Amino acid sequence: MYQLAQMNIAYARAPLDDPRMTGFVAQIAAVNAAADAAPGFVWRLDIPDPERVAREVYDDPAMLINVSMWENVEALRDFVYRGTHREPLLDRERWFRSIDAPHSVLWWVEAGHRPDPIEEKQRLDILADRGATPDAFTFAKPFPPPGQPGATPR
Repeated sequence: MYQLAQMNIAYARAPLDDPRMTGFVAQIAAVNAAADAAPGFVWRLDIPDPERVAREVYDDPAMLINVSMWENVEALRDFVYRGTHREPLLDRERWFRSIDAPHSVLWWVEAGHRPDPIEEKQRLDILADRGATPDAFTFAKPFPPPGQPGATPR
């Protein structure tokens, strides 16, 4: 059985404790609670110090990382574009700078696997280097889980 992993990055306009980020930070708990309760949600990476992880993985504390696991693409898509998550998504330019590379990636993992930040970054790099493939894809060009009809052998 497979689950959908997703990672997205965002380049913050200021440190999270900066007053300019207050509106974003104030929504994190509600968005996380909505994710936890969403149909199809499996798990999310809880990062107590996201700026430290960003320094370790991206050598930049302004790069924020979000990772979660879902039962399927549809469940994640519903969460991302509807409900509590929609408003911060529409307002993202207020808190985040644009990135001239892919900033979100999806991939299938065996149920129970929890990717680490290095693996997650590698998936984003695959997407940037090769475009959408069964190893790293997007909502615009999703791939089915391995072994299902339409899946490409790895």
